[in-house]
Order: sequence, then structure tokens, then C-alpha cells
Amino acid sequence: FFFLPPGSPYQPVIEALGNHPQKKFYNVSKLGGAKYVLLLCFTIDTLPYSIRVLFESSIRNCDGFLVKETDAMNILDWKTKQNNVEVPFCPARVVLQDFTGIPAMVDFAAMREAVRNAGGDPVKVSPACPTDLTVDHSLQIDFSKCAIQNAPNPGGGDSQKPTAKLSPLKAQLRKPPCRGQTGCKGPCSAGDASRSSGQFSAQIENTPILCPFHLQPVPEPETVLKNQEMEFGRNRERLQFFKWSSKVFKNVSIIPPETGMAHQVNLEYLSRVVFEVKDFLYPDSVVGTDSHTTMVNGLGILGWGVGGIETEAVMLGLPVTFTLPEVVGCELTGTASPFATSIDIVLSITKQLRQADVAGKFVEFFGSGVSQLSVADRTTIANMCPEYGAILSFFPVDNVTLKHLKHTGFDKAKLEVMEAYLKAVKLFRHDESSSREPEYSQVVQISLSSIIPYVSGPKRSQDRVAVNNMKSDFQACLNEKSGVKGFQIAAEKQNDIVPVQYEGNEYKLSHGCIVIAAVISCTNNCNPSVMLAAGLLAKKAVEAGLVVKPYIRTSLSPGSGMVTHYLSSSGVLPYLSKLGFEVVGYGCSTCVGNTAPLPEAIRNAIRQGDIIACGVLSGTKNFEGRLCDCVRANYLASPPLVVAYAIAGTVRIDFETEPLGTGFNGKSIYLRDIWPTRRELHTVEEEFVISSMFKELKEKMEKGNKRWNLLEAPESTLFPWDLKSTYIRCPSFFDKLAKEPVSPQTIENAHVLLYLGDSVTTDHISPAGSIARSSAAAKYLTNKGLTPREFNSYGARRGNDAVMTRGTFANIKLLNKFIGKPAPKTIHFPSGQTLDVFEAAELYQKEGIPVIILAGKKYGLGSSRDWAAKGPFLLGVKAVLAESYEKVHKSQLIGIGIAPLQFLPGENPSTLGLTGREQFSILFPPELSPRMTLDIKTSTGKVFSAIALFENDVEITLYKHGGCLNFVARRFL
Repeated sequence: FFFLPPGSPYQPVIEALGNHPQKKFYNVSKLGGAKYVLLLCFTIDTLPYSIRVLFESSIRNCDGFLVKETDAMNILDWKTKQNNVEVPFCPARVVLQDFTGIPAMVDFAAMREAVRNAGGDPVKVSPACPTDLTVDHSLQIDFSKCAIQNAPNPGGGDSQKPTAKLSPLKAQLRKPPCRGQTGCKGPCSAGDASRSSGQFSAQIENTPILCPFHLQPVPEPETVLKNQEMEFGRNRERLQFFKWSSKVFKNVSIIPPETGMAHQVNLEYLSRVVFEVKDFLYPDSVVGTDSHTTMVNGLGILGWGVGGIETEAVMLGLPVTFTLPEVVGCELTGTASPFATSIDIVLSITKQLRQADVAGKFVEFFGSGVSQLSVADRTTIANMCPEYGAILSFFPVDNVTLKHLKHTGFDKAKLEVMEAYLKAVKLFRHDESSSREPEYSQVVQISLSSIIPYVSGPKRSQDRVAVNNMKSDFQACLNEKSGVKGFQIAAEKQNDIVPVQYEGNEYKLSHGCIVIAAVISCTNNCNPSVMLAAGLLAKKAVEAGLVVKPYIRTSLSPGSGMVTHYLSSSGVLPYLSKLGFEVVGYGCSTCVGNTAPLPEAIRNAIRQGDIIACGVLSGTKNFEGRLCDCVRANYLASPPLVVAYAIAGTVRIDFETEPLGTGFNGKSIYLRDIWPTRRELHTVEEEFVISSMFKELKEKMEKGNKRWNLLEAPESTLFPWDLKSTYIRCPSFFDKLAKEPVSPQTIENAHVLLYLGDSVTTDHISPAGSIARSSAAAKYLTNKGLTPREFNSYGARRGNDAVMTRGTFANIKLLNKFIGKPAPKTIHFPSGQTLDVFEAAELYQKEGIPVIILAGKKYGLGSSRDWAAKGPFLLGVKAVLAESYEKVHKSQLIGIGIAPLQFLPGENPSTLGLTGREQFSILFPPELSPRMTLDIKTSTGKVFSAIALFENDVEITLYKHGGCLNFVARRFL
């Protein structure tokens, strides 16, 4: 630990913790001694809780170099210094997921080699900050709807009366017999013994599927086993590299595949709330490469997503530096409607906070409504904060948090220490209305009582649609001009019907038909109430005789085994399976574009009739074409609504007046007939979501799984690169590494590689999803001898810079103004050819011509992705000139060595008369300063100015070094 320099008037006080004298901590209230106690106590009481965490960190890590005394004082003076100063933050730990984590670990491996080649000691290259990497993004849905779906009706067959010890609720929920797995031998002969207190202590295998009648372990569904086998087969090289990393790098822990998604594992397993190292206490905090790292803020842990480049710097012991932010206080009042789920609350808050312009700010929740929300609700809300642009959304620890931690198996003694410590450092929020609330930059008031069920779409997460307006809103989208919501379908074609033969039956597809319905591993799987709501709705639907059309690609990808455990033990999983929502595996799948292809007949019918087909999913990403290139409308919805829309088969339905379908005896079944009540949900949740589940799953995470444990990996100090590998490749970032950086060079006569409009997302820029057969990446892999079946996804190949560079700007929905229609194409101006973006960039590089990108407002929206910066850098992009940026992406551009330039207020290419066909010369002075103005000259003689968006001296230093990677590598030399 670092300390304020000796002799400082603000020397911190390390003291013992009340009834736990062996525990030590920094008492920030006594900074400077008794002389300042009253003043500091008053000042700290007025600080938002999230700023108090930053303050404690600055005191604990102050070394006079990376973190200075003035930094701590600036944070303490937050009220006047917000938005005016840069502050460093040293998080307690780092979390990675494999898609964004593998480039970080590959860069570490390459850095070891570069340091060795330059005469340094490669062993020194290891993370200095505890780092956990979860392999969760490699799952693809190769198999779904296995034979289990076609098993007899879970509500039918023989039933056995429950014993006296079985509660009525359990008797009702466990009515279904086993689903035919060989591991279940019929009625249990052990009687009540099989339902003893040891029922949850049996070993949980890779997936804790239980017989819902007897609550005994049975083999995993064929779907899960097949998908696991495919995952390990296609990703063997990557997994071996990860295992090598866990062996040779210090402070690195790998969570193996099929354990759960990164932010779910972070929440359930990795989170400490309070760190304890050798009896020294300090707040848990985290940064991660996944933008949804923010989920842990619902547990009172300060954390947010940063780029892979910045994450690597933190892993090496450098702080995250950012502008001391405004903190928006979000006051929640009232209680939500029984029909409003956490997703409804999230989407409502998303819209209102986006309207309040919280981009680049902290959001902190307070008010009477906060105590009405469970930790699961809070983490769901916190998880969506990137979608409304905030850095993070913080819920301070309170009594609700402590009850949750007790419920999930935290040790009682540890909870006592935690509570005492958090109260001692003023990080515990009291529920009493008389307690003083912090002062905020602004306050946004939201009444939970006014929230009704919503979905979000069809193209953006912030476009909410009330469920009772869904039918009319979709009709409006058909009429509206092509854009962020519209599809511009001619009036005479809006009621077109395309017949299609599938599995021997004829079906009819029309605009609004559902073809993908996915309950996936994001935002809501941490919340038992919404997942159980989906299961109970499925149960009532099956019992009423409702079905899902077989051509709809349904799937259930839980966030962790805990979700499967409580769905199974509560007896609702067979009903989900009956409707096609079969567990397909653990990890991100549909949300990142890893959906199995739609049946060929369905794809052909959609294309033949130019049908606006729909996907509905309980995730966070619904950009057009993300789920499947022929599915143009995608809606985010709560898990029970995903199931409901799948049953309806269309989004053109009014649930109030139109039935979902016809049940037994020809009876019309409405949504209100099968929607579970809040009381039902709470009863089931209390009955089945118990602390033993968390304990068992923690054991599972620590044990790993058989495939992972048997996987062989090298143990050498340097990674043995396989030159034939198409997964793991030594990147070229360090090829020109010199011991000293050069001054910024003028960019002369640069051509514009792409001329883009507003709201260009990281989905448009960064490679994601499957690799199209006609893409530049596909040509590269084909030349390496691979067949299309072996291409895998871009995410799986993030460790290969050659594939990723070719996949940059390869999104089929990329709208380049040079081309005039969506396509991953551009013009190579010296030759006049229209080429793939990579091919044009490759020609420019061979000709020695630098390139830049022109863009509109909000360039780089969406999830934080390092390859959204690394890819353009390797394409030869020297600068991006845009009207505005998403903050995280702008930082990534600097971190890789690309200059982010911004037009002056009121100016853009149109007002300046730019066509993008000019050549641009950008004049950099020998010395840069934050937000300085640069002159730009064009080949037509026009001269204008732009702002270089370097916010502080650290960003300027990183840019001078050619990015964070080279800066860090030079520290070892």
C-alpha cells in the first residue's frame, strides 16, 4: 500500500476497527488529525457515496507520483471541482471476459516477447492487480430444441401424491414426472429421505439439472452436452492459451467455460464488497472489459467498464484517470405495479436518465423507493447503465444489501466486520428518512408507481414501447421512413403473407412474425423473480394447452448454474423446455450474434416476401441485423414477455383484447389468464432461491469441470506461438517499439477511409458475431485451409489480429456516405475502385498514404470494445474527426494511438462544405495541451480548426508514446 508523503498535513490515520481490533483501515474522517475532524466529517457527509469510495482509494494509494496529495484534496472538494479536474483511481481488481480478455492476455504474451527482445526480463510482465477472466462468450447455439422438447406434456402422465412433509406449493410445482432421462428411475423408493435437508448438498455437475419431481440429480440435457462438446472442440487453442496464462502469469485466475457469464460470476462469486488483505480493510472496486461490469454497483461495489487497452494498464498497476464526474442523484419513490418487472423498471429508468443527459456522469440512487428494490432489482438496473450513457449507477450498501449477502451464504462474522467497517468510513446508507442525503450535481425524480410494462426496439435499446401500444407502434414502424425506427414498407405490402412448408406443415409468415425468441444470459438472469415469472408463465401456458410454433428459434441460456438450479428445483424448467426454451448452455449467445442459423425454408420465405421478421430477447443489445442478418426488428423484453410473444408468434398483437392462442377445448387464452401474480413469484422465490444454491455453485466454480481440468497447456515463460494457428497470433503492436517515444507527427495528405453519419456504434466498427462467407476475414481463413464450418465467430478469434483487422468495419449495416447504402464497402480514391474496407485500407498502406475517418454525432456508441480502436489502428487510421464521441470509445482511440478530433461547435462536414473526397493535413505542434485547437488543411485549399480531445496530461503522454501498450512496455525497459 502507498501512503501520503511523510510530513504531509493530511497524513491519514490507520486505526483498529471497533470490536475487531485486529482489523485495520484508513479512517478518512481523521485525515489530518483532530484539528480537521469536524470539518472532514461534515464534508464527507455531503459527498455522494460513490465519490467517498474514490476519496478512500486516493488516500490509500497516494504515492506522490501516480496518485498525488492534490488528487485526494480535489476529490474531497468534489462539489466545486467536478468536471474541472482529472483524478486517478486504483481499483481493487479487474474482471475480463474471453472475447475482450483474450486480446489483453495475448498482448501480455506479446509484451513479454518484446521486453525479452529489448533486453528486459519477461517474467516481470504480469498483472500487478488481481485479475479474473471468465470464459463465457465462446458459447454458440449449435443445438437447440432437442428431443426433450417433444417429450410427453410435463403436466400429464402418472402422478404421485406428495408426502405429508411436502408443502402444497412444492406438491404443485413438482407434479411433472421426469423428462425421460436415464438417470431417473421412476418414483423414488427412498420416500422422504430423498427430500431431506441434504437434497441441495449433492454434488452439482457441470449443469445442476434436477428431476423436478424427486429433486435428485439427473444427466444433463443432450442440448447442453452437445453445445459444450462443440465449444471445447472449436475453441481448443484459445482454451489452451487461457490455461497457459493462468499458469505463468501472477495474479491471474481463469473461470472455465460453462460456469457462467462474466458479470454474473462477478456478482455471485468474485465480489467481496469489502476487501481484506492481511487484516487490512478497504472497499471492493473493479473495472472490466465488459461494459456491463456496472452490474456490481447494485451490490454497493464501485465498478465500470473500460476498454481493453485501459484494462491492461490497470492490470500493470497504473490507475484509471478520468475527469472527476458530476453525480446525478436519482430519487426513487413509490412501488412498482405488480405487472411491471425489473426490465420494465430498467427501460423506464433508461429512457428518463438518457433524457436527463447523464452521459459521462455517475448516477447514484436514493429515496424511499430504493429500499423497495431487492439487490437483484438493483443489479438489473445497474447493469443497463451503459445503455443510458452513464459511467456507472451506484446503489450504496444498506440493510437490504446485508440481508441479501446473508441470504446468499456470506459468513456471519464477515458480515459483522463488513457492516462495522462501512459505517466507520461512512459508506453505509441508512434507511431512516431523517438521515442526511448527500448533495448531488442534479436530482432526477422517478416514481416507480408510474411504471408500466414496456419492451424496447425495434433497433435501439432506448426506444421504449408500452406493451399495450406494441401493435400500433409496429404498424407505425412499417409506415415510417427507413431510419432508427422505420422500415418504409409500402402500404399495399404491409399485410403480405408468405406461406412456408416446415416439418411437414404449412405456416404463414407476415410482417411482425417472431422467428427468434431468446431468454439469454444478460441483465435479468441475476433476478430470480423475472426468470421464475417466465417459468411460471410457461407452466400455466402448457397446462392451458398453448404451444410455440416449431420454426421459432427459441433458447434459454442462463447466466449461471444457479439460475438452472432454481428453475429446475422449482419445477418450471420442464414447462420452458416443452415450449422450446431448452437450456442451450452457459454464456453470452444470442445477444452477441451467436444464434444458430434459422431454418433455410424460413430464411428463404423472409427474403422472398421482404418480410420484417422479429426477434425478441431478454438482453441488452438489439441493433438491426445483430441477431441474424434477415431479422430486421429486434425487441428487448422481460423473460415472461419473451415467452408470451413466442407463444403469440407475432408482435402485432394487443394483449388486452386479443388471445395468445387457443387452448384445450378451443378456449381462447389471454395473457392475463397465465401471468403469475407477484405473490406467487415471491412465494416461489423464498421457497427455492436459498443460500445453499450459492454455496454449491461456488464449489463448482472452484472445482472447474472435467473437460477443463483434463486440458493440457504449456508452462513456458514465453508462449510458444504456433505460426499455423488461426486463433492465437503474436500481434504487431510492438514491432516498432523503441526505448524513447517520438514527438507527435503532422498527418499529411490523408485520404478519408470512411465518411460516416450519426450514432455509429462499436457494433458497426468492431468485428462481432459470425464471419460472413464473402468477407475479407473469410477469404483469409479460406486461404489458411479452413472451411466455412470452421470459421467460428469473430469473438472467438480476437486473439488473431489478422482476422480482426479484416473484420473491422465489416458490418453489413455500415452506412458509408461514399457508397450510399448499407454495406461494408468504401472507395479507394487513387484508383477509384469500390472495395471492401480492409482491401482499400491495405492499398493505402502499401502506397504509404495515411487515412482518417469522418463521422457525425456520438461516434462509438454501445459496448466498450478494444478492437473498435485496435482494428482502425491496424487499418492505418491516424485520426477520427467527428462531431461528438461516446466517452469510453474516445479514450480507447487515445489508448491505441489514434487522435480523436472534434469539429468546433456548430460545425460539421456539411457546414464546412466537405465532401470527404479531399485530402487532409492535420498540423500537430511539438507540444500538446489538453483540448487544444488544431488547424486542418484540405487539398482544395480550405482551412478549418478542430479540437484535439486530449482531456489531461496522461492522455497526451499515452498518445505521444503511440498508445498505452507501448507506454507500459517502455516501463519495463
